[in-house]
Amino acid sequence: MATAKQKTQTKSDTVIALLDRAKGATLDEICKATSWQPHSARAFMTGLRKKGFVLTREQRGDEGTAYRITAIPSAEDASV
Repeated sequence: MATAKQKTQTKSDTVIALLDRAKGATLDEICKATSWQPHSARAFMTGLRKKGFVLTREQRGDEGTAYRITAIPSAEDASV
């Protein structure tokens, strides 16, 4: 029996972790990991941009377009 409570990972945490990888994530990978529809995944990424995250879009050959976080908002940005 575990005494410390573990925080469950949210879908938001999952997407951010995928986008934070060196190779980023495709829209299809995000949808499969979260069970979201493509329009929901794109809307989430728009929300990240509004919060100050910088996302880049890269071509991954035959896999299609990958998205990757290249900058996260600083603590000063979060307080605004």
